[in-house]
Amino acid sequence: MRNVKGTRHSLRSTRRLSIIAQDPSVKSGGRIVTALIDVPAEELLSGPRGYRVAVVDYDVTANALYCPADLPSGLEGEYRDPFQDAPDETLLSDPRFHAQNVYAIAMRILARFEFALGRRVQWGCEGHQLNILPHAFAEPNAFYSRDNRSLYFGYFESFPDKQDQTHTVFSCLSHDVVAHETTHAILDGLRSRYLEPSSPDQGAFHEGLADAVALLSVFALPDVVGAALDGATGAALIDQALLEKDQLANSVLFRLADEMGQEMSGVRGCALRHSIRLSPGKDYKNDPEFQEVHKRGELLVAAMMRSFLDIWVSRLKRIGTIVDGKKDRSLVIEEGARAADHLLTMAIRAIDYCPPVDLSFSDYLSALLTVDREVVPDDRYGYREALLSNFRDFGIDPSARADIDGSWLRCDDEMIYSRTHFDSMLRDNEEVFRFVWENRKALNIGDIGYIEVQSVRPSVRIAPDGFVLRETIAEYVQVLTVTAGELRQDFKVDVPDDIEFWRSLRLLGGGTLVFDEYGQLKYQIANHLLKDRGDKRRQGDRLAYLWRQGFLDRKNDRAGYFAALHLARSGVSERAG
Repeated sequence: MRNVKGTRHSLRSTRRLSIIAQDPSVKSGGRIVTALIDVPAEELLSGPRGYRVAVVDYDVTANALYCPADLPSGLEGEYRDPFQDAPDETLLSDPRFHAQNVYAIAMRILARFEFALGRRVQWGCEGHQLNILPHAFAEPNAFYSRDNRSLYFGYFESFPDKQDQTHTVFSCLSHDVVAHETTHAILDGLRSRYLEPSSPDQGAFHEGLADAVALLSVFALPDVVGAALDGATGAALIDQALLEKDQLANSVLFRLADEMGQEMSGVRGCALRHSIRLSPGKDYKNDPEFQEVHKRGELLVAAMMRSFLDIWVSRLKRIGTIVDGKKDRSLVIEEGARAADHLLTMAIRAIDYCPPVDLSFSDYLSALLTVDREVVPDDRYGYREALLSNFRDFGIDPSARADIDGSWLRCDDEMIYSRTHFDSMLRDNEEVFRFVWENRKALNIGDIGYIEVQSVRPSVRIAPDGFVLRETIAEYVQVLTVTAGELRQDFKVDVPDDIEFWRSLRLLGGGTLVFDEYGQLKYQIANHLLKDRGDKRRQGDRLAYLWRQGFLDRKNDRAGYFAALHLARSGVSERAG
């Protein structure tokens, strides 16, 4: 079959586009650090508007529709980047580059998730395309809205500098802000119930993972690592004394955090700056200050970024010196980018190994350890060791339901397979529900509430040795609606005394089922409804948290959740005062 170019050869699968690698405040050699990144190649409409992302550059505050970006087609030749050699003034002022920047970063993050998970990934909202508004309003805010199927990015005036001058700050030009909001939209598609009020950890996970993905995706760009490493642009060698963990923390993490500046701190919340300054060994999880979701999310970011440093140092030990105790600077940068990229892959893949409801940081740590063990059993660079150590430094241990090494226990129970069809089990919710129903006793699901299979997704993971791991990931959720009085009397759940006995309450349970390529169940990763004392304690703790936070008296407004959350972080009310 011939394609549109009149040949039997495949069309290009990627194209390269220029982006601002971090944000305009991060510079090297006096110029903004930019990067050329690979994104999926597609034929675009003006905007750009593609098959997954549609940039609509409408400004609500100014009531203006800006000129759309037109990215040339590659069907009649090579794909061309119109902003590859553009000066800094153009990058800062041209709304068409702003549109290209958000499009390219969002598509890169989406492609990164799809590569890690081995399948196409849905947005959390309805439809195939996510709208992105790079100049949505004049406000220090950026957020994802499920109901509006959109990402919104604001702009605002900076604080006066030493010459009492201000300039416009665009959140759409910050790599980690765009990546953060895109991750919210993707995670909502992978685990829709993580937006429901549950526990401090689950609320913080959305923010913490979005920050971790954003930061690791930045450090996976060699241009950023090189700009932050030692400031020696163009140098061929680097002293190995600068490559110890503390030195790398000071030169790379602390320098980049400081260069990000205060301008975007309201939108991004200083996740990198705050997390790397947290001292390990304190009981943060029970600290009242860390019950707020952004503060609690910093614990996840701190553990991930310190793990990144440990892994980078481990990889650098395998590189010899060239002369006078110095190492090849390009190899140092390459190893840092590889460490960040692999840790990013682990962070994304672990989502498939998390329970669909009532997620805790401990659950996520066990998911990280398990998914990496499945694909890379030998762990020669010490990724799992680094994660275990750094998570424990911030009071996060593996799940109590995990094995001795912190990974999930494999499912060895006898299951009924003969009444379900293997081929349908790979994609059909109804077929997986039949499996769950037939095996509800072995799966410890019980007979109360109702069960719903929410998704069945294939997964293809490629190990470093080139072998392919094929799995099927299915989610089921249990729902039970009872009164507070029934919970106390019939189920012995410790419901807060202030909750009236007649009040209707909804309890959630559920699990993730991981099937191997032969249709056999490998893992059941579940937070059951009311199976044992641990479940009853979890449900009681959840109700107590929701009651203290006022969620039981509040309508669950998921449409405005991220807008309100991120606006509160921006401190805009304090500025107005």
